[in-house]
Amino acid sequence: MVVLSEIAGNTPFVAALLSFFAAQLIKIIIELWRVKKLNVYLLISSGGMPSSHSSFVTALTAAIGIREGFGSAIFAVSAVFAIVVMYDAAGVRRAAGTQAKVINMIVENIENQGVTLDKKLKELLGHSPVEVLAGAVLGVIIGIWRSL
Repeated sequence: MVVLSEIAGNTPFVAALLSFFAAQLIKIIIELWRVKKLNVYLLISSGGMPSSHSSFVTALTAAIGIREGFGSAIFAVSAVFAIVVMYDAAGVRRAAGTQAKVINMIVENIENQGVTLDKKLKELLGHSPVEVLAGAVLGVIIGIWRSL
């Protein structure tokens, strides 16, 4: 029980978790508004608006900066980690999603010729720069809110 109490009292960690789930909830709300259909699968999916990964790492970084100081080594580590995650979300993972879309089109053409393959690749893997920025802003707001 001491461990759970310590985790619950770890403001940067709690801020990061809250921010992650807030981003995932916002994705559900946006989807509900757009297509008028509740899609709870979005709670555990990647991609979309806002970036929950960006929100997660920026909430952590903001809360660490406030609690430990923006000149601390742990803030620097967290900030570098956040930058890498956000760069990856808008770069490598987005490119992988684009490639999956092209591969799925090729597979569809092959299946039209009578060959059946297992399943489609997931296309929504990464984020646009706007989705990353929105996630980062959400993360900073929640990180600050939980730290004050």
